[in-house]
Amino acid sequence: METYRSTMKHIFLFLLFLSFQAKSQNIYFPPVNNNLPWDTLSPQSLGWCTDKIDSLYNFLQIEKSKAFIVLKDGKIVLEKYFGTFTKDSVWYWASAGKTITSFLVGKANEDGILKLGDSTSKFLGTGWTNALPNKEGKITIRNQITMTSGLDDGVPDDNCTIDTCLNYLADAGTRWAYHNGPYTLLEKVLENASGQNINVYTQQKLKSQTGITGSWLTIGYDNVFFSKPRSMARFGVLIQNKCKWNNTVMLGDTAYIRQMVNTSQQLNKSYGYLWWLNGKSSFMAPTSQIVFPGSYAPDAPPDMYAAIGKNGQILSIAPSSGIVFVRMGDANNSNSVPFTFCSQIWKRLNAVICQTTASNPVLERNEVLEIFPNPTKDQLNLRFPQGTTEIQITDILNREILNEKISFEESEKVLETRNWKTGCYLVRCLTNKGWMVKRVWKD
Repeated sequence: METYRSTMKHIFLFLLFLSFQAKSQNIYFPPVNNNLPWDTLSPQSLGWCTDKIDSLYNFLQIEKSKAFIVLKDGKIVLEKYFGTFTKDSVWYWASAGKTITSFLVGKANEDGILKLGDSTSKFLGTGWTNALPNKEGKITIRNQITMTSGLDDGVPDDNCTIDTCLNYLADAGTRWAYHNGPYTLLEKVLENASGQNINVYTQQKLKSQTGITGSWLTIGYDNVFFSKPRSMARFGVLIQNKCKWNNTVMLGDTAYIRQMVNTSQQLNKSYGYLWWLNGKSSFMAPTSQIVFPGSYAPDAPPDMYAAIGKNGQILSIAPSSGIVFVRMGDANNSNSVPFTFCSQIWKRLNAVICQTTASNPVLERNEVLEIFPNPTKDQLNLRFPQGTTEIQITDILNREILNEKISFEESEKVLETRNWKTGCYLVRCLTNKGWMVKRVWKD
């Protein structure tokens, strides 16, 4: 019996391997030579609702977008540039570039020049923070790529990388905070571990094999990656195919790849190794220690993960649908990680794809809490479910903005929001089915 079970197990694993291989081979890889054409698919051939494309583009234009690309299994389906921006224009990735660093750390770990469990002090020397030596020594590379250094992100400039800005607040691994300073120093770790400049290391380990172009530039304390939009799309195809470019294994550490795009710690379930993860039960946001319920992008597929940067630089990957999209542009709001914007794009892209890919089932109108416009500027409309008895609104620090009882006849409320501070708010309504919670952003 054991022999039979063992045989069946090996057959199953072999079939699973073949299935994975077949799926991988279905992904198209553009030529490494950027002068050669990138294959396309027409939205009509995919059965998409082409009459919805203009609405999507109008939304992106209003939101100050410069470039938008949608890939299906690696092939370009939609590609739109706005104003004077073209496919050969160069733009910054902002914090979306953190995901390139994540890939490079994985490669350095695989090559054995560093380990995730290594103390950061091994590569930066002692005294790189303002913490006591025994506290500093506990900070590891894994803490840096999971935003769990324990260093205080409440300093005047959280981008600052000098020791006097990096103050102890909690033991490493016990507190999650979106803190740019410790992250940026990962690139110095990579340089000291490899003995190479970060641009040289990126060229050797990522760019030359994939056709990705672009460079890291130092702006203030930050190292920022700049590239053409299609280079961001190329990086999306690489990550979608689990770090294989066609037949070239760019990163073969499958455990690292799996951890990179899955929950990396239990403090913020929606954060991997510098990637934002959708479909989790809760998430945390930059500058806040509040754990928000639900997914950060409810209109996106549950398995979607994304590189998200300031002013709406987004690389979004949804493996189940084979969709990768890139958005580059100016600010649509002041949030450093514009979760709402990512979800809003997916909402309109779903209409083009002609299918619902949201993580939550569609409910009848009288069963949902509706909030619009979101983000809000001067006025917020609430439309709450039948049977709502109470409405509560709190800010990101859990300070109460509104707490009202609702009569049975009421179904809508209009609020003035012009005096609200910029940021994220939680709207809660109490119904006979329990509390419903939604997020709203104030521009």
